[in-house]
Amino acid sequence: MNITALRPKFIGCLEPLADIFIRLKITPNMISSLSLIAGLITAYLFFIRFFRAGAVFLVISAVLDLVDGTVARKTGRESKFGAVFDWIVDKYVDSIVLLGVALSGIAIISPYISINGVNGYTLDFAVVAFAIIGSLMNTFIKPVTYAEVGFEKREDGKIDDPLERVGFFGRPETILFLVAGGIIYMPVAVVIIAVCTNLSALQRIIYLYRHL
Repeated sequence: MNITALRPKFIGCLEPLADIFIRLKITPNMISSLSLIAGLITAYLFFIRFFRAGAVFLVISAVLDLVDGTVARKTGRESKFGAVFDWIVDKYVDSIVLLGVALSGIAIISPYISINGVNGYTLDFAVVAFAIIGSLMNTFIKPVTYAEVGFEKREDGKIDDPLERVGFFGRPETILFLVAGGIIYMPVAVVIIAVCTNLSALQRIIYLYRHL
């Protein structure tokens, strides 16, 4: 069980916003591009340590990511490229936002641990790198499975598969903790993301091993 299971409810709440984009004749791919731009702004704001402002733009990016699919469905603009582009944007946003945290130079674990010959900044950057790897791998497992196993059933323009509901910590949880970290305390959020995304990826691997 994860937040992804609640996606239909979130999308339902954003229907009025989708209708506004439709009236303005803004295409789904344009909305995905706006989501990417909001993510880039988030990364920059995190980089300069404006974490609360960054959290706001990250919420905007996440909302736009939910709206693009609704607009595509309502306007009949669902396409395979749009689904792929949406995935690409998601991973660019996740990676560059976490990279912004890494480059900000905030202390994550260096105040609590020291290793001979390794400075604090290197240790903190390593934690964020681990979070980026976990975020990417947690998602990368899915398209590899699509290619090897052949999931083809689509729902709202995207492939529907069991892995969507496997893994306790996916992209929505990552976004939620980054927003919370921006508002409250980023170091704890990054450590949680680094640990949980990789454990979630392992959970998906075990699921695939048992079922395939």
